[in-house]
Amino acid sequence: MITRHDLKALQSMVSVPALSILLPTYRHFPDHQKDPIRVKNLVDEARERLSQEFDKRDIEPLLIRLETLVADIDYNHTLDGLALFVSHDVAKKFYLPFPVPERVIIDQTFATRDLLYGMHRMVCYWVFLLSQNATRLIAGTGETLEEVFDDRFPMQMTGPAATEPIPYEADTAYVDDRFRRFFQQVDRAFAAYAQDEPKHLPLILGGVKRQISFFREVSEYKGDIVGTLTGSHDRATLAELTPDIWAIAQTIRQQRHDDALQALDRAMSQQKVVSAIEEVWRLANDGRGQLLLVEKNYHVPAVVTENGGLKTVAEPGGTDVMDDAVDEIIEAVLLKGGEVELMDDGELANHQKIALILRY
Repeated sequence: MITRHDLKALQSMVSVPALSILLPTYRHFPDHQKDPIRVKNLVDEARERLSQEFDKRDIEPLLIRLETLVADIDYNHTLDGLALFVSHDVAKKFYLPFPVPERVIIDQTFATRDLLYGMHRMVCYWVFLLSQNATRLIAGTGETLEEVFDDRFPMQMTGPAATEPIPYEADTAYVDDRFRRFFQQVDRAFAAYAQDEPKHLPLILGGVKRQISFFREVSEYKGDIVGTLTGSHDRATLAELTPDIWAIAQTIRQQRHDDALQALDRAMSQQKVVSAIEEVWRLANDGRGQLLLVEKNYHVPAVVTENGGLKTVAEPGGTDVMDDAVDEIIEAVLLKGGEVELMDDGELANHQKIALILRY
């Protein structure tokens, strides 16, 4: 499953050509038997386009990478989408917990907009299941949960009140302090994951009330907490946890969507919004974009002019034409520290399908 850390790494890669192949897939038998045929057809399309647009000797190593990557696809464990990214230096595949439109994109950078949109629509968040026995960390993308197993998590409390008995003279305050110190350790370990995010992701806490209270007291991320699940979850499976966690997570996406529209209204009254794609391109690359709102199916092929501007064209194709300038704008906004909110089709009809809220 793709993480925001993976997405950030893909967005930083520049290579000519950068091939992206995206398609929706099936999770279950017998439908997933259709997936190899669809992948083969898209790979054939990609090979044909590459052969037309580039010298055969130059793309031969890339095609070999592509064939190797495709041969490694496990069609018995696909999710709702599949993404393949191949260049002369990179060959990566991701099973996606959300569907993506069927596309073959050849550009200077990988096409990540549909992945970004899917992650936004599905909502990304973290879940802590607090316990002195073993505090668990879970990454959530929509209804798909994936538990973290590494050298940090699950994290077990050791010493008195955990793996050792409580000293005879100890009182309740001593035990409470032991829990606070343990959850401080948990919080510091979590920083390694949080720093990979463009901003802090929402956090859901599970545990008995006292443990949740202690964590809130000591955590640097208390402002990111959006909901709690009270009770012991030491032995709960991800399947058992999903309904309750998803009920909380669903509210996050709607709130973010509403906040973006309210920000757009405020910016309009302050005359801090641009909507013409040529102007959005220029100001996004100048680092002036604070928040970009764009409709999910807005795609624009274009070329970069001699002075660094943008000129739209009728059709994609050719080494000088970007398949999708909107994807490049999204990456520019994120690279310059801005935020992106992808909207449903038609929501930005009064803004030419795209709106950039300016910092100044």
